[in-house]
Amino acid sequence: MSESQDANPNISQPEDSAGDSSVQNRSRMRPLLIFDGDCGFCRFWVDAWRVKVKDKIDFAPFQEVSGEFPEIAKDEFNRSVQLAMPDGQIFSAANAVFRVLSVDPKSKWMLDLYERNSAFRKITEWFYRLVADNRPLFSMLTQVLWGQAESDYWLARWLFLRLLGLVYLIAFFSLGTQVLGLIGSHGMLPANLFLDLVRQQAGDMRFYFAPTLAWLDSSDTFLQFLCIAGALASCFVTLGIATGAALVICWLFYLSLVTIGGDFLTFQWDGLLLEVGFLSLFLTPWQFAEPPWPFNKKQTSRPPSIAVIWLLRLVLFKLTFMSGAVKLISGDPSYRDLTALTYHWWTQPLPVPLAWYMDKLPLALQKFSCACMFFFELAVPFTIFTPRKIRVLGSLLMIFFQFMIIWTGNYTFFNWLAIAMALLLIDDKAFSRVLPSRLYDAVINAGRLARNTPLRLLWLSPLVAFLLLLAGGKALAIMSGLNPLTLPVLTLNQYLAPWHITNDYGVFAVMTKSRQEIIVQGSDDGESWKTYEFPYKPGDLKRSPPMVAPLQPRLDWQMWFAALGTYQRNPWFTNFMIRLLQGEPDVLKLLQYNPFPDHPPKYVRALLFNYRFSSAQDKQSTGNWWQRSYEDVYFPMISLSSATD
Repeated sequence: MSESQDANPNISQPEDSAGDSSVQNRSRMRPLLIFDGDCGFCRFWVDAWRVKVKDKIDFAPFQEVSGEFPEIAKDEFNRSVQLAMPDGQIFSAANAVFRVLSVDPKSKWMLDLYERNSAFRKITEWFYRLVADNRPLFSMLTQVLWGQAESDYWLARWLFLRLLGLVYLIAFFSLGTQVLGLIGSHGMLPANLFLDLVRQQAGDMRFYFAPTLAWLDSSDTFLQFLCIAGALASCFVTLGIATGAALVICWLFYLSLVTIGGDFLTFQWDGLLLEVGFLSLFLTPWQFAEPPWPFNKKQTSRPPSIAVIWLLRLVLFKLTFMSGAVKLISGDPSYRDLTALTYHWWTQPLPVPLAWYMDKLPLALQKFSCACMFFFELAVPFTIFTPRKIRVLGSLLMIFFQFMIIWTGNYTFFNWLAIAMALLLIDDKAFSRVLPSRLYDAVINAGRLARNTPLRLLWLSPLVAFLLLLAGGKALAIMSGLNPLTLPVLTLNQYLAPWHITNDYGVFAVMTKSRQEIIVQGSDDGESWKTYEFPYKPGDLKRSPPMVAPLQPRLDWQMWFAALGTYQRNPWFTNFMIRLLQGEPDVLKLLQYNPFPDHPPKYVRALLFNYRFSSAQDKQSTGNWWQRSYEDVYFPMISLSSATD
């Protein structure tokens, strides 16, 4: 489109502007956008555009400068904004808006599309006219959706990093109390044996396929060191001391443990912590100490990188949306008819006391709760991409949903990590409305004193975004019925799998509709059997379901998964039974009650029982939280001699 076509056709262009005194009087070095100063809607967007274009364009209400432009009729000033160029050209309406926004290179594509595509030009001019003719309505919508313009994310970053440090601390502490029994040299899945197998099969590529510091040392002492040092580094992150270096240690040490953890560290939240922890390295203050309060008003730092914040938001979207999508993709009829929660409360891995009461709700409330779950998982995540007020509301809804999960189930640190990411949807202005001013100012100023990630690291952000899209692309391919392996670009995700910097998510794709519990027993004579009691999984019918989150008893969790299959498909279970026969102390520490305190049993076996929450009447009369019935033998009776043959 030519320049003459771009100009407002309703405005006459002077043939010889040099002879027009008004044009000479208004000679300007920069374009001037003229708007209606009496229109609140216009003033709101002009203020937003001022920030975007900085000092490259001037702005003025027509009430002040209309005398300089006699060639523009007053009705035109009332109808649309006017953009006066230094060379005398005048543009109006959507054309003027796109030219203003094109000052920012990131927004220039809109003007290019406007000039090249007639359909887009007609649609945008029609929409501009619709808005201009109904400014009171759109002014109200603007205030509802946008309100004030977005501010920075100092406080969101401050809170996020401290919550992330606490999550790391919980993860390292919880694992540290169990690590020897799980993957120690005398544990159920010894790390040194795993590394030997990888060394034999992968050769020199073992460092890529199994990224772990345990290649240096896989002794029990080193495993404990990884947990203790990781917990200490987590404290540094929480306190804001050497945050960048501490986060590197946390991520590297936790990756090292996940790599050698086998079945005990394959949970989605382990991958989520590594993915979020990796992205957080680009959101981190890189100095020795991030002050906990303002020492002065000097601002020595750039605002937190919005690119990295958006990468973390994409992870939150992927986590939440795919959790709902997989439920529908699976075709499980209990999700379609909204009866899934009638099973969930008592079949979930480690129920809590409130779950017993939730199980007694009427069917109508159960269905309503299931519908609400889909709303929170499938609809609310899209608020991430909406204007700030709706986005803040979406953040609060996500946090509320995570607290509902915390109160009704033991899902370790999973929910707290999701809450930390949801805080990144809230800008500083939103926080200022609810926090005491002194506390708010202290945190903001302390954050500004910290130096953010160096620019030389930020170039990785587009790469990380691409990797995240790969994982999302794989999920979308599955949703569309495509085989991801037929799409070459999506297979790149497989090469990143050992490093856990991009993952797929989606819990309870198919609802478990029965609950089998493995009851492990030992005997000295093969006739009289005594039961090993686990600390958190159901066993004793009278014991209340315990609250253990955010800690994770990994053996108790794996017992739930083992009951869904056979012991042959869970090699660690056979090793567990052998360790009981050996009386291995590190494994016995993972149990609540050892019925053979003086010597190991001669025989062990495992039986399978069907469990269900007791009825209200049964609980009142017997005190039982559970009821059960015998189903089958899960693991046959063995002795130490027969197990080693």
